[in-house]
Amino acid sequence: MKIPLTLVLCCLAAGAAAQSTDDGLREQRYPSPRGDLIVRYGQPPAKSWGPKPAFESLDRNGDGSIDENEASGYPPLANDFIYADKNRDGRLSRREYERW
Repeated sequence: MKIPLTLVLCCLAAGAAAQSTDDGLREQRYPSPRGDLIVRYGQPPAKSWGPKPAFESLDRNGDGSIDENEASGYPPLANDFIYADKNRDGRLSRREYERW
């Protein structure tokens, strides 16, 4: 007699309980003949960066704008650089930075 795979999976899921882990992920354990099968899923909480740094601290060469290389000094800005650069000139003016 063959047992449908969906029936087997339902039986396994019935014995499993989801738990949260220390890193914010969820963990589901399924018993198996070789020991528990552990499935971790989810997304850890975002890192808090605090307030953005002063414009002058990112404008390392003092030319009055922040380029992509300088923006890499503050990862959230580097991530959003293309969106913060409204006129698409490859640099952030003080005004663009403040609006970001």
